[in-house]
Amino acid sequence: MIRSELVQKIAEENPHLYQRDVERIVNTIFDSIIDAMSRGDRVELRGFGAFSVKKRESRIGRNPRTGESVSVDEKHVPFFKTGKLLRDRLNGKA
Repeated sequence: MIRSELVQKIAEENPHLYQRDVERIVNTIFDSIIDAMSRGDRVELRGFGAFSVKKRESRIGRNPRTGESVSVDEKHVPFFKTGKLLRDRLNGKA
């Protein structure tokens, strides 16, 4: 599902809301999650999962084409851990 499909589904299920308002709400939620993660905070949505940021140390990597060693800088990457309810539903337990 992409963002526009999510907006469309929410708008269909809530006919009292204008689609532009639903789009603004979805964008605000995503922007809030991104802002929190950029500050290094953890974002938890109960039953769905938790978003956090993990730090990857710098290391020496290898160029797969030439085989030469290259330096890979330290970086921060997003990490998502599923919640129990989501895991159970994916595995047909609930």
